[in-house]
Amino acid sequence: MNTKQEAVILVSCPDQLGLVAHLTAALHEAGCNILDAAQYTDTLTNVFIQRIHISCPLTHNTKTLQKHLQPIISEFQMKIHIRWTDETKRVAIFVSKEDHCLHDLLLLHRDGDLHCSIEMIISNHEDLHDIAKRFGVPFHHIPVLHSGDPNAEHQQIELLQTHSIDLVVLARYMRIFSDTFAQKFSEKIINIHHSFLPAFAGGKPYHQAFEKGVKLIGATAHYATAELDEGPIIEQGIIRVSHKDSIKEMIRKGRDIERTVLARAVRWHLEDRIIVHNNRAIVFS
Repeated sequence: MNTKQEAVILVSCPDQLGLVAHLTAALHEAGCNILDAAQYTDTLTNVFIQRIHISCPLTHNTKTLQKHLQPIISEFQMKIHIRWTDETKRVAIFVSKEDHCLHDLLLLHRDGDLHCSIEMIISNHEDLHDIAKRFGVPFHHIPVLHSGDPNAEHQQIELLQTHSIDLVVLARYMRIFSDTFAQKFSEKIINIHHSFLPAFAGGKPYHQAFEKGVKLIGATAHYATAELDEGPIIEQGIIRVSHKDSIKEMIRKGRDIERTVLARAVRWHLEDRIIVHNNRAIVFS
C-alpha cells in the first residue's frame, strides 16, 4: 500500500547563506524526502531560486506543509509554490488554420507524454473542427473581427474561467490578445512564434528571414505578455537554411522546429520546471 505522495515546491527569495541547509532541515523535520533538487542564483538581483521534488506522508496537504515551512518562509522572506504531482492541470489550446502544432500536442497527450487534461480547443476559424472531433476534444468556434476583439475575448475568458483552465497554449493562433486578456492570464499563456526571437518579431517572420538571406531560422516558445513577442522565453530551436531555400521550403523546415519547441515548453510548464524572474524564464531540467 502506497503511504507516500509527491509534490514539487518552487522557491524564490533574497539570496543568503544557509538557505539550502535550512530548507533541507525543514523538509526533513516535516517527514519529507527530497527526490530531486535544482537551484539557481541570479547574481544581478541577488535572488535565490530553487525547484524541489519531494515525497511526503499522505497525511500532508498544502496547508500542513506550508505550516511546517512557515518559520523559514518568514525568516528568509520566501515565496513558495506547492503543487502535488497527482494534480492534473487543465489546458485550452487556441488555433487558427494551421494544424501542425495542434496535431503534435494532441498526439503527445494521447500517448501519455503530456500529463494534463486538454479541456477544449478554441479557434477563430472552423477549419480544425474535424481534428478536435477525431481526438474527442470539445471545439469552440469564436469568430474574431480583429486582434483584441472585446466581444470575442469576453466569450473566450468566460470559457476559460468556467472550465478552470490552468494553461492556455497558442498553437499558431494568429491573433493578438488585448493587454487585459494577457494580464488576466499572466504566465499562463504559452505562445509559439515562428522565428528565433528577438529576430523577426511580428508578422511573416519567414518572409523577413528570406529577405535578409539568413542562414539559420528558428522558433521560440515564450509566455505571452501585453507586449507582442516580448514575453519570457522558455525554449528555442534552430535549423540551417541556404540561399537555395524558397520561402515555402523555409516554412516547411520551420514547422518541424515549431512542433518540438512548443511541446517542450508545454511539458516543462506542466511539470513545474519554470520560474519567471525579472522577465526571464528560469527552466530547471
